[in-house]
Amino acid sequence: MADMTGARFRVTLRPADLRYHVAHGEDLLTAATRAGIAVPAACRNGVCELCEARLLCGQARNTRNQQDIAPGSRLMLCRTVAQGPLELEIDAVMAAGQSKPNTMQASVVDIEPISHDVYRVTLKLPRRRELTFHAGQYLSLQVPDAEPSYFSIASSPSATDIELHIQVSPDWGSSQRIVDALKASDTVTLTLPHGKACLAAVPERPLLLVAAGTGFAQMKSLVDYLRENNCQQPVRLYWGVRRHEDMYLRTLAQQWHEEWAPLSFVPVVGDNEDNDWAGHHDQLVRSVLASGADWQNVEVHASGSPAMVYTLLDALLDAGLPQDAFFSDVLEYAPR
Repeated sequence: MADMTGARFRVTLRPADLRYHVAHGEDLLTAATRAGIAVPAACRNGVCELCEARLLCGQARNTRNQQDIAPGSRLMLCRTVAQGPLELEIDAVMAAGQSKPNTMQASVVDIEPISHDVYRVTLKLPRRRELTFHAGQYLSLQVPDAEPSYFSIASSPSATDIELHIQVSPDWGSSQRIVDALKASDTVTLTLPHGKACLAAVPERPLLLVAAGTGFAQMKSLVDYLRENNCQQPVRLYWGVRRHEDMYLRTLAQQWHEEWAPLSFVPVVGDNEDNDWAGHHDQLVRSVLASGADWQNVEVHASGSPAMVYTLLDALLDAGLPQDAFFSDVLEYAPR
C-alpha cells in the first residue's frame, strides 16, 4: 500500500458546490471547520448525526469501526477520513447567499454612539443556534410607521449577538427615526439573512476588501470570520471616508493590522470638506489600483454606495480582474 502520510485530498460538498481540503487521517468535520464551512455539529463523535452526509463518489473510511464506506452510503463527517478525493451530498450546508431569510423578533441589548454620527446597535436573537448566515450578509429592520431598512451585519456568523452600525445624518431623517424607535422599544422585527456577496468558506486566494463609510460594517463581519477560521491568505482592507473623524472604528482596524499577520489596513481619507463624494471615490479607487495585486488571482469584496462600487468595478475590470472575482451587494440591489 502506498504511503499517504502528508497527503491532502479535495472534498466537494453538493448541492452547495463548496470545496475544501482534508489531510490524510484528519476527519472531514475538522477539516471543514478549519476551512470556515459551517457544518451543523454537536457531539463530534457520531451520535448526534447532525453532520450526516451521503458519499457520492470516492474512497472513505469510518473511524469508529475501521470499515470502508461504500458510495451511496450515509456517513458522519466527524467519524470519516478520506482515502482520496471525495464528493458528498449534505443539504445542511448552504452555498454563499442561499440561506432562506427568516422573520423574527430580536431584543435590543444596547445602542452605543461610537462616533459623532454612528451608533453601534447590539441585538439578541431567540434560538440563535438555529439561525445560520454567512459573513458579509445583511438584514432588514422593521420599525413602526416606516419602510424596512437594510443594514450590513457587522458581527461574524459565530457571534452570540448581532451587531449593526447605523449612521444618523440630518440628510437622512429615516435613520434618526430608526435609532429613536430602537431606543424606545425592547424588541425589533428583523428579516435575515439577505445578500449573495458573502463567504461560505475561507477563500483559497488573496482578498481585497474595499469599504466606503459604514460599508466597514460588512468588512468587519468578513474579517472576524476570516480570523476565527485561521485564514492564511493575504487580506488587504481599504476604508475610504471624507474626514478623519468619519473613520469611526479606525482603532479596531489598526489593531487587526498590528495583531493579525495576513491583514494590511489602508485608510483613505479625503480630508477636504469642499470635495464631493465622487472625488473621494476616485481617491479610494486609485489606492486600490496601486495595491500591486495580481488581478488574475485575487477576490474583491466592496461595500459602499452604487457610485463607489461601480467606479471601482469598472477600474478593476480594465486592470484585468475577472468579473466573477468581484462581489458586492450593490450588483444585486442596484443593477445598472
